[in-house]
Amino acid sequence: MTAHHRRTHDIHAKEDRLELLLFSLHGRQRFGINVLKVKEVIPCPHLTIVPQAHPAVRGVTHLRGRPLTVIDLAQAVGRPPLPQVEGNSVIVTELNRSQQGFLVGKVDRIVVCDWSQVLPPPSGTGLASYITGVTRVDEELVQVLDVERVLGEVVEIDTATTLEGHPALHDKRVLVVDDSLVARSKTAQTLSSLGIDCLMARDGREALEELKRLGEEKMLPDMVISDIEMPEMDGYSLTRELRAIPALADIYVLLHTSLNGAINTEKAHRVGANDFLTKFVPEDLAHAVIKGLLGQGAQEP
Repeated sequence: MTAHHRRTHDIHAKEDRLELLLFSLHGRQRFGINVLKVKEVIPCPHLTIVPQAHPAVRGVTHLRGRPLTVIDLAQAVGRPPLPQVEGNSVIVTELNRSQQGFLVGKVDRIVVCDWSQVLPPPSGTGLASYITGVTRVDEELVQVLDVERVLGEVVEIDTATTLEGHPALHDKRVLVVDDSLVARSKTAQTLSSLGIDCLMARDGREALEELKRLGEEKMLPDMVISDIEMPEMDGYSLTRELRAIPALADIYVLLHTSLNGAINTEKAHRVGANDFLTKFVPEDLAHAVIKGLLGQGAQEP
């Protein structure tokens, strides 16, 4: 292996790695959240109760001059609420262009694993709908929680839109790749308002197999809109795989993620994505889709 190939391999290996912050809610069961979503971990401060708030909202505080809503993560996923706030920790995150705090029990440590080691969640339990994947750490099962779903259910986010269709879009098809049912539904709603048909896949591996099949049938979609964080194959790996297959290499890829930050934009372009967008503003998504499908100079409808 040449020095160049070793450097390329090292870069790809790092991009296929997931750093998880481990924590518990009740008891010994450990859960995880992607470190890229975490701004900091603080002892739970004094909270001011918010009248008529969602039951899982334990209160609000101010952190460096900004209001911070603190959500009881246990209660939000259908478990008993944490018995007290004192002595617990708050994981401060930045998701979907906003800052929020999640009240948890004990924060453990950060571990590193491969995305390929994160498997789809098991079915058949109430908590399963709040899990994006599972992996093993120290011979124990760690469940990666879907904090975006929690946020969408607890904090009202207005995603209503009055977008109108564009005649040039009516023959276009888009493949939406996301492990979150909520995210797939929101994206499909925006595409439908533009008059675009969409296909669905739940993770990168499923999307890759579907695109190979569609390529053989000469029915490739015009664009792929993919989340980044997904079990088995994440959005970075999916994009890189597409660029390596001649029949799929030219498909337009928009990475659409709850992760903020310039580092994610840079990584997205390095693996070959055409565009990168932080979730979830329907008008921004519509603009990015129109730009991708109709060209840089396309106007919003």
